[in-house]
Amino acid sequence: MTPLSAWNAINQFIPKDKLIWEAFYGDGTSGKHLEKLGNKVIHKNVDFFDNDLGDIIVSNPPFSLAKEIMPRMLELDKPFILLMPSSKINCMYMRSWKDKGLQIIIPRKRIQFVKCVNDNGVITPHPKQDNKCNFDCFYYCYKINLPHDIVWLDDDGKGKLNIPKKKKKIVLIEKTKEEKIEYTEDYLNAMCLDVLRQIGKEKKLNGFSYVRKDQLIKMILENKSWSEIIN
Repeated sequence: MTPLSAWNAINQFIPKDKLIWEAFYGDGTSGKHLEKLGNKVIHKNVDFFDNDLGDIIVSNPPFSLAKEIMPRMLELDKPFILLMPSSKINCMYMRSWKDKGLQIIIPRKRIQFVKCVNDNGVITPHPKQDNKCNFDCFYYCYKINLPHDIVWLDDDGKGKLNIPKKKKKIVLIEKTKEEKIEYTEDYLNAMCLDVLRQIGKEKKLNGFSYVRKDQLIKMILENKSWSEIIN
């Protein structure tokens, strides 16, 4: 089964505004690991081939079923991060993805999976864990918008939990729509920078010298329109 460190190492790449479907249940711990890292997760013991849940799939699927899983992924056309052996990239069924913008994350070290035993459908950790995995894995990514098509990790995920801080939300009221809209602090900052750029272009004509960002935010929160802020 998937260790917590395997998801912790890539947690910064998992979209926090999406509902994750951990599509392959196993012993149930993978979904718990993802939740522990601040993700919203659906992790039910259901058949992957008969269901379509969540916004994005993040999973360590059964490697022996990859030949059936990847065509199903193509059919769903849903963003995913799949942890699978690096050798899978050479399989014929992966060629269907050659023009689909598939991206890859390469772990810092070989991932040591938790060995389990299946006792009449009940999956539990094997009493002896030798930590001697003999193969390497990639995180195969689709529609994740990684900064590069191949990302090399510097962190093996075994240290501090990589849990992004929750973004502060600010409620604004747009006069034209007369409705409340929530913006994250980062988005509001981007709005301010954009306006500052516009002010910068027009400051000679309009007599602007400098406007601090905190003043600009205050003007926005006081429901000033964009034209009032700029002019």
